[in-house]
Amino acid sequence: MDKALLIQLGGSVVAVALLVAVAAWLGAARPTPPLDVEAARALLAVEFPDHKPTALWIAADGAGLIARENDQALVIWRRGDGYVAREAPWRDVSDLRPSHGRLSIRVGDGRPVFAVADDRWPPKELA
Repeated sequence: MDKALLIQLGGSVVAVALLVAVAAWLGAARPTPPLDVEAARALLAVEFPDHKPTALWIAADGAGLIARENDQALVIWRRGDGYVAREAPWRDVSDLRPSHGRLSIRVGDGRPVFAVADDRWPPKELA
């Protein structure tokens, strides 16, 4: 290796380390707090402004929710430091069966997994 290549490699290492340090200092990755009823209703109002859900269920770990509006399920789950929202037919969601405290739903382009307190589905909140 010649001297110029070593200088370039050293400069690249320093630049990458500096970028990592700045990202850590700024707090680029921030934790998303678990959903509560108030936060869930606010999130539903933002993501589905034209819908008026009649029932709401929040996952046991607070990382997502399922709301019901007649024959439609409104599904919101945490992805990274934000949330993803999708609609699904209620019959598809109500026919699911949890396994080992987890409920997996296929909605469009995603497959969120929700934590359930027990293996009963659908819960009384959504029935």
